[in-house]
Amino acid sequence: MGPLINAESRDRVQGMVDRAVAHGARLVTGGGRPADQPTGFYFEPTVLADVDNRWEIAQEEVFGPVTAIIPFDTDDEALALANDSRYGLVGTVHSSDRERAKAVARRVDAGCVSLNGGPPYGHFGGTKQSGIGREGGIVGIQSFTDMKSVSWFG
Repeated sequence: MGPLINAESRDRVQGMVDRAVAHGARLVTGGGRPADQPTGFYFEPTVLADVDNRWEIAQEEVFGPVTAIIPFDTDDEALALANDSRYGLVGTVHSSDRERAKAVARRVDAGCVSLNGGPPYGHFGGTKQSGIGREGGIVGIQSFTDMKSVSWFG
């Protein structure tokens, strides 16, 4: 894992993690500077559990190696959580059921949706307050539409 861009970025990520833990998130792993990297702008890959979707760590773009785990019971509940954001750059759906994954991907409000970790394919750009326009092919010309790419891996 490479370093973040600068000290301010690392400190911003640290602050977001610290505030999540103060609100009640459970730190599963990571959460700070790696012991073997005392210099530079490194931040450990971090997993937080017991996160509330209303918290900053779930609502803001972290721009660091942090994952917030939010459990759900149904596809509708997962979609409500995923779409409850002012951002919509990239989403990912993981499933062993290809048709179910595609049905969920169609309902994710993001510019690109990856299935099972496949790379974004086609155009690139977000919805809502993510991204500016679109890049790539005819989509670049149609940059004022809300389009979505769905890719399948595996």
